[in-house]
Amino acid sequence: MVTGLSNTLFPIVFAFAASYGLIRLGKPVAVRFGLVDLPGGRKEHNGAIPLIGGIAIFLSVLTSSLLFFPASETLRMYLLSAILMLFIGVLDDKYDLKVSYRLFAQAFAASLMIFGAGEYLNDFGNLLGFGVIELGWFGPIITLIAVIGAINAFNMVDGIDGLAGMLSIISFSAITILMVLSNNPWFMLPLLYIAAIGAYLMFNLGWPGGKLRKIFMGDAGSMVIGLTIVWLLVLGSQGENRAFSPVIALWVIAIPLMDMAAIMYRRKKKGQSPFKPDRDHLHHICMRAGLTPRGALGWISGIAISIAIIGTCAYLMNVPDVVLLFGFLMMFLVYSYAIQNIWKLVTWVRSMKAES
Repeated sequence: MVTGLSNTLFPIVFAFAASYGLIRLGKPVAVRFGLVDLPGGRKEHNGAIPLIGGIAIFLSVLTSSLLFFPASETLRMYLLSAILMLFIGVLDDKYDLKVSYRLFAQAFAASLMIFGAGEYLNDFGNLLGFGVIELGWFGPIITLIAVIGAINAFNMVDGIDGLAGMLSIISFSAITILMVLSNNPWFMLPLLYIAAIGAYLMFNLGWPGGKLRKIFMGDAGSMVIGLTIVWLLVLGSQGENRAFSPVIALWVIAIPLMDMAAIMYRRKKKGQSPFKPDRDHLHHICMRAGLTPRGALGWISGIAISIAIIGTCAYLMNVPDVVLLFGFLMMFLVYSYAIQNIWKLVTWVRSMKAES
């Protein structure tokens, strides 16, 4: 990987420009081959939207990595697993694959990480305050679960314009800061994704001035991003020169993780498949409570930034892992309670407005 901050600017600019250019060139190709998102059912957008964002994001990062990073087995295994996720994501965008097919591909990508690159969770750090919790042969199994969980967390949260992109930029930014401060050479990979996703958001959100025609990231993008984030979290949290404690991962991907866990619990409670699509995600609840899509994006992104900052600063201030763990668990309990009882608050606010 690139080892100095002075060498970062050109790869970042290249990744942004490549992503922007690939989106421009790829939009008509996506339309021609039917790689578009059509309205209907849970989807309320207007017209056929090209699903080219994820492809452009990854291809720009792939090109930048091959041009500017020294070759390594870990990098090759990462790129191979990400290519697999991109391919499966494109097929899912096009043909709406069965959940079992997606899970198998995700498990295979995790296996490339675990057995191909030899990167997996060896320990949980001093999570309970009694010393480092070594995982032994459970490490690969837990890593497999973590990879599948992270991929689906970012896939599920991609429900309104800009949300998956903003939440991933927040996660990548926190990882970058922690890696830079610890001189971890992998800090360039999240920076490249931030640049590439920034170009995508210009189209997805219509910046500047709504002149750029909308595109979506698609499952190809959200699945690659989820895989990349969990890969970086494993790389950064293990070994003698770790950039951060494993518990920090909970704070870095807090919103996607809590949203996925809460909604899967609600679906199982209703007797439904945990992977059944619905409109009960956090962003849907925010909009039913009266927020516009941009308002929901702003609020959720603001909360995610606050959580990431708190977790990052707490780690840098040497707050014990056990405090960070129980702090996250308390936050998750508050989140779950608030989501289940938000309609009481909405009803009260509406009644107060009616009375006034």
